[in-house]
Amino acid sequence: MNKIALTLTALGTAALLGGCAGMQSGGTDNPFADASFQKILKNDFSSKGQATVDRLKQVGAAQYECSKYDYLGKPMPEDVAKRIESQSLAAVVPPADGKYLGDWKAGLEVASNGKGMQWNDKPGSPNGGNCEACHKVVPNDPSQGDIGPPLVGYGRLRGASEAMLKYTWARIYDSASFNACSYMPPFGAHHILTEQQMKDVMALLFDPNSPVNK
Repeated sequence: MNKIALTLTALGTAALLGGCAGMQSGGTDNPFADASFQKILKNDFSSKGQATVDRLKQVGAAQYECSKYDYLGKPMPEDVAKRIESQSLAAVVPPADGKYLGDWKAGLEVASNGKGMQWNDKPGSPNGGNCEACHKVVPNDPSQGDIGPPLVGYGRLRGASEAMLKYTWARIYDSASFNACSYMPPFGAHHILTEQQMKDVMALLFDPNSPVNK
């Protein structure tokens, strides 16, 4: 499964219009600018509600470069990957009040909720993170995914040092900060989750009373 498909699975939202979808045309070095591909986009996608064709435009170097090298069947050059990771990490915005942890109970709801950003969702309504689609978040639930690493015992095993809190926040904000072609959606960078929702997910991972750490 490629980056596009996995991003959509992780979000559980917006059908093909939501993740690392279509490719922008322009430039002779753009492998996606051929007429047949542009015809597919024009014929197969249309705006419906809040899910508009504007989502077919890729956002940032990570989406373009990762899709390009996947399309070409070539490994991404190390210098390109490092540049993407450095730029992504530099763009991470920490919590405005400096506090990383919210309410783990609210975080569990975010992690379990796959709704949001689809054409039939109410614009402005909170999105879910759908973390459980890709990660095992709480023990003894066979319905959870295994695309991403298991998160059970996350805080209990890693501790809650300032460095670990900052690292985890950056992972949620934009995982390309550490893996240029990460399948994990950039929840903060693309405004999928609010700052408070991210804090709540952080609490789910670190709070000793959270089911994650039991």
